[in-house]
Amino acid sequence: MVPKLTERERNHQIKKEALISIALYVAFFLWWYFMGYGLAGNAKEQAYIMGLPLWFFLSCVVGYILFCIAVIVVVKVFFKDFSLDETLDEDNGEEE
Repeated sequence: MVPKLTERERNHQIKKEALISIALYVAFFLWWYFMGYGLAGNAKEQAYIMGLPLWFFLSCVVGYILFCIAVIVVVKVFFKDFSLDETLDEDNGEEE
């Protein structure tokens, strides 16, 4: 059964989930940017993993796997399943 929240609780949860989602996106972009551009250098001096340059492997392969796991953990820990249609009255806890 999906819990019913008050309007205030529902708005608080929505804001919290939106901020967490934005933070994850920014963290992923920073990871991708600094691994990709920070480690890219002279092509002759680069290390390779599985035939891929180290900067590409870390930015695109490892970053994707790492942040897929991070999203799964964040959704299980911080996100709540609740009804967007039904709310509780804030004064006495009855359904509106």
